[in-house]
Amino acid sequence: MSNDQKLSALSLFSGAGGMDVGFKAAGCEILLANDIDADACETYRLNHGDVIFEGSVVALLPLLRHIRDIDIVFGGPPCQGFSVAGKMDPQDPRSSLTNSFFDAVDAVQPRAFVCENVKALAVLEKWESLRQQLLERANERYHAALVVLNAHDFGVPQSRERMFIVGIRKDIFGRTRPEFTTALLNAIENEKTEAPTIRDVVRKLGPAGSTSNPRICRAKITYARTPVMRRSPYAGMLFNGAGRPLNPNGTSSTLPASMGGNKTPIVDEGEIFEGLKSYVEQYHEQLVCGTKPKSGEAPRRLRRLTVDECLAIQTFPPGYKLSGSQSAAYRQIGNAVPSRLAEAVANAVTGLLGREARESVEAPLLAAGG
Repeated sequence: MSNDQKLSALSLFSGAGGMDVGFKAAGCEILLANDIDADACETYRLNHGDVIFEGSVVALLPLLRHIRDIDIVFGGPPCQGFSVAGKMDPQDPRSSLTNSFFDAVDAVQPRAFVCENVKALAVLEKWESLRQQLLERANERYHAALVVLNAHDFGVPQSRERMFIVGIRKDIFGRTRPEFTTALLNAIENEKTEAPTIRDVVRKLGPAGSTSNPRICRAKITYARTPVMRRSPYAGMLFNGAGRPLNPNGTSSTLPASMGGNKTPIVDEGEIFEGLKSYVEQYHEQLVCGTKPKSGEAPRRLRRLTVDECLAIQTFPPGYKLSGSQSAAYRQIGNAVPSRLAEAVANAVTGLLGREARESVEAPLLAAGG
């Protein structure tokens, strides 16, 4: 397989296309995508072309049964049924969509697949039965492995842990399952790289409301009447809402799909652009020393992340277009898989596929030469 040869791919539960950006960067050509969200589908078309089917994976299955010779099927079924941020309800209809993903894999029989979801599905005892069911199903035709990765380890300025079930067809990877797992983990390890800080991201885009950073969040920041104190100024709850301040010298917490209001994280422009001492750290220190909590609105130097900053934190490429209202934009960003994390996994998988293809060609040549 030559370095410039693209691998064919199908994208399921595509959303705004975060995984697709990563897989395209790894050398994949996406022939077909799908999602049920109209705004996400339009966002996808704006950035990737009109190859997306607007509808459920179940509705797409009849078409998929006629598609063959695909290298990779990838996607992230909706995670709300499994997420600790949600109700974790096994009866949530979205919880069954992981099985729909594997229905699609069974229909297409690609050379490899990548299924993404939240960490909870991989580690919580509550989901042990489903987890084993998925792995047993995957391992019928594939060597499959489950890995949990933190996006921060792969160049993403965000602490966001995600589960991936990755498989390569047994007739392609002609060795044992443990050997596949070892090869996959080594390939992923080689993709690790340092992430920029929140300061780096915000300074690159410029102040909120500027030409390069125009899509601001207008949700007010007020002091919490009864602050929830933690050792770190960036934990607990010093201000209203679940959107906590971010340490500019570190990375973001997981960006939720519920951003756009007071669940949107907070940054300190005075600290980032003017070199002022951290307001958050100073206020936290005052509270620790026994000062009474303040009331009313916080200083204007504190403000919530913009749409463009959230796109950058999720490592979408500059200039990525979004369709729909501002709340829809935040939702699409929060639901996305960070593009650089997806690229790391895609590089590992495409690298293994390429190696197996080279070895299958070289083996007959060596036999003939012997």
